[in-house]
Order: sequence, then C-alpha cells, then structure tokens
Amino acid sequence: MTVRVGVIGAGMIGQDHIRRLTEVVTGAAVTAVTDIDAARAAEVAARVGAAALPTGADLIASPDVDAVLVTSWGPTHAEHVLNAIAAGKPVFCEKPLATTAEDCLRVVDAERAHGRRLVQVGFMRGFDPGYRQMKEVIAAGAIGTPLIVHCAHRNPTVPESYTSVMAAQDTAVHEIDVLRWLLDDEIVTAQVITPRATGKRFAHLKDPQLMYFETASGVRIGLEVFVNCQYGYDIQCETVGEEGLVRLPDPAAVGVRSAGRHGTAVLQDWKGRFADAFDTEFREWINAVAAGAEPTGPSAWDGYAATVITDAAVRSLETDGQVVTVDMKPRPAFYGGTA
Repeated sequence: MTVRVGVIGAGMIGQDHIRRLTEVVTGAAVTAVTDIDAARAAEVAARVGAAALPTGADLIASPDVDAVLVTSWGPTHAEHVLNAIAAGKPVFCEKPLATTAEDCLRVVDAERAHGRRLVQVGFMRGFDPGYRQMKEVIAAGAIGTPLIVHCAHRNPTVPESYTSVMAAQDTAVHEIDVLRWLLDDEIVTAQVITPRATGKRFAHLKDPQLMYFETASGVRIGLEVFVNCQYGYDIQCETVGEEGLVRLPDPAAVGVRSAGRHGTAVLQDWKGRFADAFDTEFREWINAVAAGAEPTGPSAWDGYAATVITDAAVRSLETDGQVVTVDMKPRPAFYGGTA
C-alpha cells in the first residue's frame, strides 16, 4: 500500500520532509500541499506531482489524502491536528503539538474520544541510533539505577529573532522529550540559571543558560544550552548510574592528521547531525500507517508534557532562577499511565 500524504506547510522543514517522503522513504507519496503562501504551495506541489489546495481543512478532507503531515506555523498546529482526528486520519505534527498546554489537552481529549492513537509528534531524538543504544543500556540495567544526567545542546550561532525563552521552547525541548523517554521517568521541577553571558550574542539574548530538572524518581538532570558557541553544533548526553555510565557517541567522522595536528570536523547544523534519525522517524511512521497500526513515536501526551515542562522552565527564567514545579495532569491509561 502506498500512503498518500497531505502536507500542511511548505516552508523549510515542510519541503525537507516532502523530499524525505518522496526520495528516501518507500511506500509514501505526497498527493496534496497547502501553505499560507499559495504561490509557494503551488510551486512545491508541482515538483512532486501533488495538488495545491487552498486550506488545511480542504487538504484533510481530500479523498486523495490518507495521512496528514503538519509543518505549518506553530500556533496553527492544534487546529490542523484536531481536524485530522475528527476526520479519522493519522497525523504527524512537527513540534510543538500546540503552543499552549490547554490546546495540547484539547488534542489529547479528542484523540482519547476517538479511541485509538492517530497523532505522532515530531521529536526525532528517540530515532537516533546513539540514543536508542543508550536506552537499551539503561533499560537492561547495565549501569544500575540512573542517578544523574549531564547534557549539552550547543549551536554555533542563532539569528537575531531568537529570544531567551526559545532556549527552552525551541532548543531544550528536544532534550526534555528524549530524557523522559530515555529514563522512563517524568520531570517534576525545572530551574534555569543564567551564568556570565557570552559576548558573541545579540544584546537581548540570555546565553548560555543552565537548566536543571528533577524527575519523579529523584534523577537530577543538568542541561547546558549555549546557542552561540561558535565552533559547531554539538549534542552531548551522559547518564550516570549506580554501577556505571553510558554516554551518547559523537557522530562518526574521519580523523585528519595534518600540519602537526590530529582532529575531526565538527558538524555545523542539526540537519547533518540528525539526518538518519529524521529518515528513520518517517520510515517507521509510514510503515505504521500502511499497516493500519497506531504510531509508535512520541504521542500527543508527550507533546503536552513537553509544553508544560518548557512552560515551567520559562517561568523559572523569568523569576531569576526560582525552582518551578511542573503543573502536569496525571497521565491517562490511554497513554500508558495509571489514571
């Protein structure tokens, strides 16, 4: 079966995913595209032989669309996801699921009322081979009970439009999601501290930021977010347990010896670092849709959890580093909880 995918949002990430669905993943075809910029939608659709439709509602209702991919502006996500659920169509939504916790819960409630999972949220870290190996090691008990996690998320630079709250909402959110999955534990408090600021930043931005989280079982997480580090895109993660530790490997790279030095290149952006993870993410999603199965990637509940945790981190930043309790509802049994 070929899964016919309609794409809402033809910007940079939307076009990259369209390329992935048409050139990398088997069993998928992009049959419809829509965007707030109608001319761009028409241009992108023409490249892959798809129809350009006026609105997201039209695309979701189209009989030529089996599944929906939402890559539009964040504040529009909830509307499109809710419409897809109402139509009974699987929907892959790039993060965030919604920009407010209330809208995330609307999606959760709609999906629960539908009776089966239709939503997958685009957090790709859990599809990266290194993180999957770490998960296997921790789940097998090879390092004993986890105690501490050390992480870093560094970018060489960010544009002037990047704001201090985006360090949590757009950057740290990836660690927040993957660590909840990695530890199989919920984050219950957040704290953000701002050390001496780098001079390599726009004046309005607080950078770097040190984020501290505590999980329900008492694991302490330290995350450095440094988005003007200059030297490259660098993702680090190390989990320390009672009997050992497990560390995320650096991306494979050849060693070069020249002019009295030995070194390896440092990747400069997220596309190069997580290209394989994105491919795997979409390959597994398409396979699940084709089989009529529920998606296995991050759920609507994970999208909600990420939003309320980043909300807590932003409140801590705005209150000069106060420890903020995460205001999360009990997880329903529908998503594997006890409530």
